[in-house]
Amino acid sequence: MKKTSTRLADGRELIYYDLADDTVRDAVDRRPLDATVTTSEIRRDELLGDFVAVASHRQGRTYHPPADECPLCPSEGDRLSEIPDSSYDVVVFENRFPSLAGDSGRCEVVCFTSDHDASFAALSERQARLVLDAWTDRTSELSHLPSVEQVFCFENRGAEIGVTLQHPHGQIYAYPFTTPRTALMLRQVAAHKEATGGENLFDAVVERERAGERVVLEGEHWVAFVPYAAHWPYEVHLYPKRRVPDLLGLDEAARAEFPRVYLELLRRFDRIFGENEPPTPYIAAWHQAPFGPLDDVEGVTRDDFALHLELFTIRRTSGKLKFLAGSESGMNVFINDVPPERAAERLREVASS
Repeated sequence: MKKTSTRLADGRELIYYDLADDTVRDAVDRRPLDATVTTSEIRRDELLGDFVAVASHRQGRTYHPPADECPLCPSEGDRLSEIPDSSYDVVVFENRFPSLAGDSGRCEVVCFTSDHDASFAALSERQARLVLDAWTDRTSELSHLPSVEQVFCFENRGAEIGVTLQHPHGQIYAYPFTTPRTALMLRQVAAHKEATGGENLFDAVVERERAGERVVLEGEHWVAFVPYAAHWPYEVHLYPKRRVPDLLGLDEAARAEFPRVYLELLRRFDRIFGENEPPTPYIAAWHQAPFGPLDDVEGVTRDDFALHLELFTIRRTSGKLKFLAGSESGMNVFINDVPPERAAERLREVASS
């Protein structure tokens, strides 16, 4: 992997990640851009103890542009985009309309390929490995920013999820706090550790699932399963078998196997509802240990956390979506229409040839 860092016309950082070590990246952003102005503010909800990012400048962000005006495609001739060069393998840049900025964190866009009509599932294993390396590098770099406590790499895929740019891409949020879901996990880990005399909750869950009926696929270094209490109609958790707190902790064997396992999972997701259905909308979310202090959780260190990826869709059956209505949105109590055991069975049935 070759990494080349440059700056866009408004001062934002852009980084090329290339497969070939001799690739030269010297294209200049020729757009007449003013400096980026953001109004991101973090507010704490006193009743719940969590945080809300208020970012009114995002109202003006790019919304469903035609393919020939996609800002994530390479620049070509007089059509200038966020990527100054005429091609790229993987590229990461600071979001022009960030939810988090400055002392409130940072938001980045990760473009998986220059092919506008592709998807992550269509990448080669070599390309997918490059994305993994980019996620890992950005996690390392962002974790050293003084305002950052947690790094979240994710992909939103599909208009049903709310994606406004159809080019295959994901995002990275660097939060100035530990996110609520991670804090809940850490509290559960602490309670389990105390109740069992030191057993790790993540290890116990993975061991139980590997012995059960909800495993979707398993490699030498990774295992994917539908969790016992899945929130979403089709939801898979992907864990490295050797517990590590973050992407930085993966060894070379796990990194080498990841592309094959993950691409297989994504391709199965696209087969859940039949070959003639449109691509399955999904969210793919990496859960990593916070880099900040864990003062609120006694008896737990970041090494007690287990890196894992959660992949889920909001489509519950052909042509129907799972909406977060009264119980989910009002009380955070999920109601799942698809038994997790049946979801796992279906994802095994649609194994690619």
